[in-house]
Amino acid sequence: MKGRMIAVDRRPDGAGEMAALMVDGQLEDLFVDPPETLKVVPGQVWRAKADRAMKGQGGIFVRLGGGETGFLRDYKGIAPGETLLVQVATHAEPGKAAPVTRRLALKSRYALATPGQPGLNISRSIRNSETREALEAACRPFMSEGIGLVIRTAAGRTQPKIVAEDAAAMVMLAETIAADRTGAPELLLDAVEAGTRAWQGWPEPDAADIEPGSFERLGVWDALEMARDPRVRLEFGASMVIEPTRALVAVDVNTGNDTSPAAGLKANIAALEALPKALRLRGLGGQIVLDMAPMGKRDQPKLEAVAKAAFRADSVESQLIGWTPLGHMEVTRKRERLPLWQVLPK
Repeated sequence: MKGRMIAVDRRPDGAGEMAALMVDGQLEDLFVDPPETLKVVPGQVWRAKADRAMKGQGGIFVRLGGGETGFLRDYKGIAPGETLLVQVATHAEPGKAAPVTRRLALKSRYALATPGQPGLNISRSIRNSETREALEAACRPFMSEGIGLVIRTAAGRTQPKIVAEDAAAMVMLAETIAADRTGAPELLLDAVEAGTRAWQGWPEPDAADIEPGSFERLGVWDALEMARDPRVRLEFGASMVIEPTRALVAVDVNTGNDTSPAAGLKANIAALEALPKALRLRGLGGQIVLDMAPMGKRDQPKLEAVAKAAFRADSVESQLIGWTPLGHMEVTRKRERLPLWQVLPK
């Protein structure tokens, strides 16, 4: 099927939702609600209590309630026992506390409310001056002292009145949370379900299928089986193998049967262009180390440009670090998703 299609279905165990973005019949992105056993997930807002500082680790532990713990890096001026409002930033690494931040960001489809960070900002992606002025005029009356508001890119494609209603609701939510600072550690705002997250994060689709069985009808399950395969087939007969370990994600690029002088460069470019999507669908993040196919050192700047362009277009925050002494490329990637094998075990 041509075009952009969003499918929303239930997890196989019935405990939550799944959302898939299909583009021209190919799986482009995936959101899956975490297992019910996981109590701390990105996007949640907690009333927390500062515990003990860990100067050697550059942060402080905070108690979130229910026996859960977070780790806050920006802890200057915080005293043990102090009550804080924090938001879960990323998934925790195995055996570690979940990273949290005091910079709250409450997101809807058209707006982002930021308690403690006042000001009204319009997405720079909205370039039409008349549209920007109309959105600012519609949303400014709903501004509140101490609450910031960012009008997101999607707002440029809808009516200012609808955006203003959405923004007003987010400002009201931010005010409610900002005022709820007294009491024991407690979850104040849960993360949204996968279907809502898809609506907030993905561009408007050409069609949607939100009825039970949508994943089967649209071939999502078949695509997920392919995503479980460590090997990703690329152009020119090349491939890459993606293998997560406890410390990092290793990516090995191979030229296949191509023995031409430019085989290594072609395979490496194809791998970098395909890598963001491959990592996104597999839910992999952290430190990424790429063992490139053999090529000349003079081609490294060209690969860096390809990598930066590929990750810039991705929805998950990533950063190219550079090259190791052994010639491996290093990338860091935000752990905003759980590995596919963990959220959808066979």
